[in-house]
Amino acid sequence: MRNFLQAVVSLSLLICVNAAVSWIATPFNPPAFPLAVRSPYLSAWLPQGSGAALNAQWPTFWTGQIVGWAGFVKVDGKAFSFLGTPNVPGATFAQAVQKSSKFTSTQSIFVLSAGPVDLTITFLSPVEPTDLVKQSIPFSYMAVSAASTDGASHSVQVYSDISAEWVSGDNGLVASWSTTTGSIITHKVQLVNQALFSEVNDHTQYGSAYYSVSNAAGTTFQSGADVVVRAQFINNGKLPNTQDTNFRAISNNWPVFGLSRDLGTVTSALTDPVVFSVGHVRDPAINYIVNNGALQARSLYFWSQFSSVNDVISSFLGDFKNALSRAQTFDNKVQSDANKISADYASIVALSIRQALGATEITISKNADGSFNTNDVIVFMKEISSDGNVNTVDVIFPAWPALLYANPQLGKFLLEGLFRYQASGQYPNKWSVHDLGAHYPNATGHNDGNDEAMPVEESGNMLIMALSYAQKTNDLSQLKQYTSLLDQWTQFLIEDSLIPANQISTDDFAGSLANQTNLAIKGIIGIKAMSQIAQLVGNPAQSANYSSIASKFVSQWQTLATSTTGPHLTLAYGNSASWGLSYNLYADKLLKLNLFPQSVYQMQTAWYKTVAQPFGVPLDTRHTYTKSDWEIWTSGIMTDAVGRDLFISSVKKFASDGLSSQPFGDWYETTNGGPEGFRARPVVGGHLGA
Repeated sequence: MRNFLQAVVSLSLLICVNAAVSWIATPFNPPAFPLAVRSPYLSAWLPQGSGAALNAQWPTFWTGQIVGWAGFVKVDGKAFSFLGTPNVPGATFAQAVQKSSKFTSTQSIFVLSAGPVDLTITFLSPVEPTDLVKQSIPFSYMAVSAASTDGASHSVQVYSDISAEWVSGDNGLVASWSTTTGSIITHKVQLVNQALFSEVNDHTQYGSAYYSVSNAAGTTFQSGADVVVRAQFINNGKLPNTQDTNFRAISNNWPVFGLSRDLGTVTSALTDPVVFSVGHVRDPAINYIVNNGALQARSLYFWSQFSSVNDVISSFLGDFKNALSRAQTFDNKVQSDANKISADYASIVALSIRQALGATEITISKNADGSFNTNDVIVFMKEISSDGNVNTVDVIFPAWPALLYANPQLGKFLLEGLFRYQASGQYPNKWSVHDLGAHYPNATGHNDGNDEAMPVEESGNMLIMALSYAQKTNDLSQLKQYTSLLDQWTQFLIEDSLIPANQISTDDFAGSLANQTNLAIKGIIGIKAMSQIAQLVGNPAQSANYSSIASKFVSQWQTLATSTTGPHLTLAYGNSASWGLSYNLYADKLLKLNLFPQSVYQMQTAWYKTVAQPFGVPLDTRHTYTKSDWEIWTSGIMTDAVGRDLFISSVKKFASDGLSSQPFGDWYETTNGGPEGFRARPVVGGHLGA
């Protein structure tokens, strides 16, 4: 038995903008809380809409499909639910009452009242960007602590389970499972028939999910049908340490994997937390094309340090206290840095970081002797929610500010797979490839050249990112190794960026268009970036030539791109009534090129103030929708704080308006704050670009 109702955006939500919730929400109530967000396949969220307590919705995968995750507590023999919306016929329990919610860059923290005891539930998805081993571990924490609120002592037991829904996008498939005991109790569950490197409904179809807790005194476990296992705890306050061996379809009596801990007597002092770990591990992780069309199976980086998943879990659980301390330090740094702009901005950034990094995986290859080669690191990113491509250049590009902030080396490793493939000579086009593979986790290239064509977009993006990494780190190794490839793309930009042919840009949903003003900006900046790259790698003559071309292009571009009927840039040359967000100017500021005159920035700053809608400035004159990442980038090129804050406050207003129950979307309607189709995409890393 279970509740099949998914979170939906109802008509009442469309009316109820900025709806107040019944609990204290810090810094605001988001569209969805990240609960366990560590990889494209470990991605659990609590949908919100106008507001849903931790025990008022089932957690969902980023697609909106339920991933069963339940929690109960017993206080002096009375049971309360605190996580999920389980239905347990014949068992009596109440709902704990949510008192507060809070999110930081790494944590989502809830306090619920279960009668005379408060529970603090902390979901920690570590962000460890400078530790490649830790950042590559696809596990997350849930920690539960209790404290008496009435001055008396109380008997308290805590329970939680996950369901087999964590292992597939098809609940009709058969799963199997096992439980291991020792110093740690771990439930392991997987599909019986696995399919390597495949997905169903964006869930991986191979590997295993793990749910673990330390085997401290008073810890018990059980696997079995949801109603059986949950009723066992509700009625008895403990589990019988038994395993269901009737392997079956995920939806057949919903097998769940429960863990329970007796906290004993709880006083007003907050108890040490019961720490659960949840994860999903598959190996190999990525199928990557190498020379001559051969395919290389790549593994997550952490395998270089661990020989088994049980070792990983033991290390991960044992590290919780230190991981929490590191997370708090990281949270405080992000908060401090972002607060220098505004409190609204700090809240946007805090909601974005887990989502941005949660779309990535850090991989390594093996040496001939089977050992792992930690000198061969490639990071892969899934284009979540749009089409599932691998390492899409124009998805990495908006995510780039988060990478530069967290650890620029992660950006280098993201670019490496793209550079290496194209340097192998297998990609036939003269411009940059759009992505490394049509369907994650298969980075199998596009040797036929029939990837989605964004020639100016992707060539400019690669040049801009390559230079910005070198500027940030003084590491010129990638520029030197791939100079000829970078120059090849620059040659193409000289042909096609001043007056771009009819093509799509990163905003492909808006359609193709010739003579795009904003796309031309990117191409011209790409040429100027190559002039800087040439200087860095010791080719001053080439540098001077490209710099001269870029400067001439800017002068011609100004004449072509400025409206004759209003003080603004156009969307497309010759259409003076058109305009759009000139977010590609952000790269001019990022790279400190000073290529475009200050008058352009001043003109755009004044213009956007005159065309803002209630929830922000439209992407362009073709539609009234916008993109939050590009709004934040545009805020970064404004010449005054009023213009900057217009964009930042608009994105925060959208994020907190109660109209969406999806993980933070980047595409929304400026007239009413309603969400469009995108959700959970790593492009929110662009929110660090203000």
